[in-house]
Amino acid sequence: MADDGKTGFTRDEAPSRGLTRRDLVRGTLVGAIATGVKAKPPAEDLPLGPGPEPLTLKINGAVHRLSVEPRVMLVDALRERIGLTGTKVVCGRGACGACTVLVDGETACSCLLLAHDVAGREITTIEGLAANGELTPLQKAFVEADALQCGFCTSGMVLSCHRLLADNPRPTRPEIRAAVAGNLCRCGTYNHVFDAVERAAGTKTASAIPGPVESALSASRVTVRGSRLADDSRVAAATLEAMEAEEV
Repeated sequence: MADDGKTGFTRDEAPSRGLTRRDLVRGTLVGAIATGVKAKPPAEDLPLGPGPEPLTLKINGAVHRLSVEPRVMLVDALRERIGLTGTKVVCGRGACGACTVLVDGETACSCLLLAHDVAGREITTIEGLAANGELTPLQKAFVEADALQCGFCTSGMVLSCHRLLADNPRPTRPEIRAAVAGNLCRCGTYNHVFDAVERAAGTKTASAIPGPVESALSASRVTVRGSRLADDSRVAAATLEAMEAEEV
């Protein structure tokens, strides 16, 4: 075979022709067009917002349909959109437990949950515990044990204790402490909370725990420098004044 005079190969031995300049240009143009056309994502992956989007929440067994922006937290949807104000806002960053609710039976800080992220899940707030206006044994025990003062921590505290008793009907005091470790009480009613849970669990009888009335009667028998407060005319006058103000 004759040499082609250019590559050193014979015409029969010469390698097949590779990509031409035209092929390269055509490939470049096709690639540029392909990269400029983005595939449409599935409907469920489309981003929400920034405006209000439809949302369905199941709260305390009832279905609520509303329209909120994707940035709205669950606690704000509960309080401002639905009117369930039993859930409190205190710290706003999940550090105090005042906004505790149950999501699918588990405790969660509603100030850290986006409302759209819990769509379709079972949400229970403090309003969902009482049935037909009747307090649960745990809620009654909180009242009897005087386990609430300002009330800001109470709803979250009750729900944490409710969750504990659902798993452990007769918890020990250390287990109760652990269950409410994330619920901060600025009034310092922790011992009363422990007593309330023990009452509800039946591990401590009501007669063994002084209620507010018994505590007040006990205080009236405290002595100061040998004289009883109950016999102090100033205490009697102040008590009478307070009773009259209460009646008014």
